[in-house]
Formats: sequence, C-alpha cells, structure tokens
Amino acid sequence: MLAGGAARRLGGADKPGVRIGGRALLDRVLTACADARTTVVVAAPRSTARPVRWAREEPPGAGPVAALAAGLRHTRAAHTVVLSADLPFLRADTLRRLLTTLGESGADGALLTDAEGRDQPLVAAYRTAALRRELDALAAAHDGLTGLPLRRLTGALRLTRVPDPHASFDCDTWDDIVNARARIREHGHVLDEWISAVKDELGIDLDVDTNLLLDLARDAAHGVARPAAPLTTFLVGYAAARGEGGPEAVAEAARKAAALALRWEEEAAEAGESGGPSAPDAG
Repeated sequence: MLAGGAARRLGGADKPGVRIGGRALLDRVLTACADARTTVVVAAPRSTARPVRWAREEPPGAGPVAALAAGLRHTRAAHTVVLSADLPFLRADTLRRLLTTLGESGADGALLTDAEGRDQPLVAAYRTAALRRELDALAAAHDGLTGLPLRRLTGALRLTRVPDPHASFDCDTWDDIVNARARIREHGHVLDEWISAVKDELGIDLDVDTNLLLDLARDAAHGVARPAAPLTTFLVGYAAARGEGGPEAVAEAARKAAALALRWEEEAAEAGESGGPSAPDAG
C-alpha cells in the first residue's frame, strides 16, 4: 500500500490520517485487505488499527514507482495487490474480485476503472513476477526509479479492467472528502458503515447477520418495552462471546432471545383478552 504522497491538493495535509466516518483513510483501506498474508505500507510509520510491515522508498518522496519497488522487497507472494491509502469505499470483496479476474484472465494485472472509465493502477492486483520484471527494466533504462510516473510501469503490462466507480473513488481534494463523508451517511450505507467502524474500534473481526439483530431489537421493543431492544442485543453478544464466539453463536443466541420476546408478547396479548393488565411500556 502506498501512503507516502505529498497531498498537494489537500494543502499538504496528512491525507492517510484524514477521518471518514470516524476512521482514518489508511485504516479503512487496511480493513479491506485484512485477509492479505502480508500487508506492507510504504510510508513513515504511524499508529494503525492493525499491525503492518513498514517500508520506505529511497530517497523518501521518490515517487510511486520507487515506492512500489520498496514494498515488493517485503513479499514473496505470486500476486500483489497495490492500493493507495485514500480509498474510503474499498471493500474486501472488491479485492477478491480483482484477484479472481487476474487469475482467470492470464493478464499481468487487473485494475479498477472509475466513473469516467479511467484506469486506476493503485486499485489493482498484479502478478508479482511481472511487476519485478518491468521494474528491473525501468531501473536499468533510467539509472534508477526516482521520479518515474506510474504509467511508465503500467504501460508495459498486459492489463484487464474491472469497472467500479464506487470502490475506485479516491480522495484527492477537500471536496472529495466532504463528498465521501456525506455518502457514508446516506440511508443505504449508514448502517454498514457504522457497524464496520464499531468493529474496527473494538477490534472485532466477526461477520454477523445485521438484519437478524435488527429483527431481534424490534421484537424486544414491541413485545417487551423499547429499552429492552439495546439491552437484549447487548446480552446476545455477551452470550455469544461466552460460547463459541462466532456468527453461528450470535444467531443461536438471537433465536433464543427472539423466542423469549415472542412469549412475552403472547402473554401480554392473553392478558389483554382476559381483561388483565397489559404489559407496561417502560419507554
């Protein structure tokens, strides 16, 4: 991952540290590549949400081609995913799609294209051997890699393209950052963004059925009392953590709690039909 640019269009701000949805841009990208065997960040070391291996181009600020070469020295993997650190909407499934496309195509690399159809070589998966071959050729031809534009490298590679205007969106300007901050709060994204942020903040790596928990909260609020909703979901998480701890444990605990809420609702309905007191609403 390349995170050492000068961010001139941001007035020299620390772009990897800019927060979108409460998380640094760099941490958002690191979350997307959490399945990588080795994660190398080419930049000056900083605090990150999860451990990474740090590298630095020589000299610092020598440009993206030199930075890429510095990162490659730390991996022996057959395939290398190359990312910039300013991709707020990158997801793990996008990286899996790039790697699958690369494997099926026989090309040297698979990269995303943006909404205008432009290549995004810093959101791409490459064959490591192809990168090393062309980097060696460039270094020999130019007496080093300092200052070379990335197109000198990618122009020599056979590439296949994957259109994805959402995942390829990068934050080059303050307007881009404002736009990204607004987009994550849109109705269709806000819950997923919030859950991802909370999991990162708490150090939780667990995929759960969000709809299942929302249904449980609704059942508890309707069948018992409104404050029962957050308390019940907390207890479900606690029970799952004490047991197996995986998504299946969450689902089983949620099933039991939902059945209990239904029994409460049925008893309240029976009491109402018989003229007895109805269940109190503590909300």
